[in-house]
Amino acid sequence: MNVPTSFTLLAVVSFLILFSTVHVSQEGSLPEVDQRALEIRNLDMPYTFQPYKTKEEWLVRAKYLRQQILVSAGLWPLPEKKALNPQIFGKIERKEYSIEKVYFESYPGFYVTGNLYRPLGKAGPFPGILTPHGHWEYGRLENAELGSIPARCINFARQGYVIFSYDMVGYNDSRQVDHRFIGKPLSLWGIGPLALQLWNSIRSTDFLESLPDVDKNRLACTGASGGGTQTFLLTAVDDRIQVSAPVNMISHYMQGGDVCENISNLRLDTNNMEIGALMAPRPLLLVSAAGDWTRDTPRIEFPAIQGVYKLLGAEDKVHAVQIFAEHNYNRESREAVYSWFGRWILGQRDESLFKEKSFHVELPADVLVFYGRDLPQGAKTQQQLIDYLIQSYQRQIIALQPHDAASLARFRELMGPALRHSLGAQYPDPRNVIVSQPISLRAGTSQEFLMGRHNSGDRVPAIIWTPKTPRGHGMTATLLVHPEGKAAFQNQANSMVSSLLKLGHVVMSVDTFNTGSAKANRDMSDPFFTTYNRTDDANRVQDVLTAISCLKKRADISALNLVGFGKAGLWCLLARSLAPEIQGTVADASQFKSQEDQAYLDQLYIPLIRRAGEFRTALTLPPTSRLLIHNTGSQFDTQWVQNVYQLSQAHSALRIETAKLSETELLSWLK
Repeated sequence: MNVPTSFTLLAVVSFLILFSTVHVSQEGSLPEVDQRALEIRNLDMPYTFQPYKTKEEWLVRAKYLRQQILVSAGLWPLPEKKALNPQIFGKIERKEYSIEKVYFESYPGFYVTGNLYRPLGKAGPFPGILTPHGHWEYGRLENAELGSIPARCINFARQGYVIFSYDMVGYNDSRQVDHRFIGKPLSLWGIGPLALQLWNSIRSTDFLESLPDVDKNRLACTGASGGGTQTFLLTAVDDRIQVSAPVNMISHYMQGGDVCENISNLRLDTNNMEIGALMAPRPLLLVSAAGDWTRDTPRIEFPAIQGVYKLLGAEDKVHAVQIFAEHNYNRESREAVYSWFGRWILGQRDESLFKEKSFHVELPADVLVFYGRDLPQGAKTQQQLIDYLIQSYQRQIIALQPHDAASLARFRELMGPALRHSLGAQYPDPRNVIVSQPISLRAGTSQEFLMGRHNSGDRVPAIIWTPKTPRGHGMTATLLVHPEGKAAFQNQANSMVSSLLKLGHVVMSVDTFNTGSAKANRDMSDPFFTTYNRTDDANRVQDVLTAISCLKKRADISALNLVGFGKAGLWCLLARSLAPEIQGTVADASQFKSQEDQAYLDQLYIPLIRRAGEFRTALTLPPTSRLLIHNTGSQFDTQWVQNVYQLSQAHSALRIETAKLSETELLSWLK
């Protein structure tokens, strides 16, 4: 057999064979329209629960969802738990139980307020119950036929529990902040009523288990409506809660309509059914009402959650009860919860022991914590609390800055999830990338196509060019990303694309979300839009990741460069933090003011990105591959990236320029 002596001939033949046979394996098909633009998810639409096939598959998903909840609430990394400094006073003794006033600091100068109900005439330690209230007019003091917080607290105490009934932020004694304080600037940091309430619930768990008469191994939580939301969010992220009963809240078509039930990124690609299932395998009771949005629970929500319990071998630990009433936490609902808690906490299955007894409701003045008295000295105002949270988050990030190999590894482990969930993005498995048609190119030609991810509903226009003189196996691909999309390169044949092709690169460009031919008009007026949907900039980062994965799966590509022009350089730097094995990156920093909130609001709106450490984190997470950042100006922070390259002894792989470089200079870096 004669072996050709011309390497060029062999390379061309190999190239043609590869490109004539390489098909991007696809499972499913691309939609006619990018669903991210067409379908605006919201709190009032039906959601489905896709069953999980294995226990392992669910456990991976559960870990991811817990991180998502904590990140969305600004609680990842978890804030430092300062001293609670609890004050318990004003004791009222009644037959079989007592009531006390309580306040403590969940953050320094910010108070959780409520009442502590304890058994009298019984020997402890007692199991403890947290009971957040819903959006009743009188908050934790509500006492009506449809819902009575004192009724459940008193009856639980008589049954042998210690109960802490605490205020929603902005209700009753919790008057340091307005219940409805929200805003786009706060979303950058994960600050809002939901975040405060979830942290208050975590700290209330700390408080309850700290009491000497409480058995910290027997803690439970129950609440209705908005209190039901607090219940299932707490049980999702805090496994100290051993038994749970969210009442009249987990629904497949209504996710919670109040500001304290919504926060950016909380329900990206998920819903309350899946969040509720995070209680598994701990005992969970779903109480629903025939007259509200939980009317389908026995038919839809309960079987979905029960499926997770089956995977975990705990089918007997989830149960559903439906009450024929409108939205409530009435006597019948309460008795169902008494029986469930009695079974799993007290070890008593006789439901007759848990019938509700008559009760006496105290006057508001006798149970309100700050009735007739000022807030404690040093109590923060709403703005002071916001300022404190932002400053403490900044200090936490700075304290994590790597100083050696071990702390660098720790930073990547801890802050990787923070940035990933902030972006709402993932590097897709190349096997899950689908294209509109097989990519089958001859040397020196171009082809337009569409790509997306299996079951993601995205549709990303792309174009790929191949060099006239290919190099066969082991080729370099360069992905060009521009704010105007691929048209920025199609009209410049003698510019960047032409130069890269002469170098033998395969070149690709894309129209990321809402750019170029992918222009989309979305109605983003819903105040909870970002609870359920990604912003344009977050979608653009995802599209860059999808394009990288599309190139990575090609057998002929062994190295990949990423180049971002204009503000697309910022998208590329963020995408690089989640994408493996990019050999070289060139990014225009656009003189972005990376430490100013307003810059993100005006130019790069991605909720939670400031809490996640923005570009400090993005440039610290990935391996120290070749990186050129230019046009930084004076306010794009590069101190962290310089530090990580020094720690990794990769100084020569990093170049930073304050001025904007020419295409010739950029090309010299890519050779």
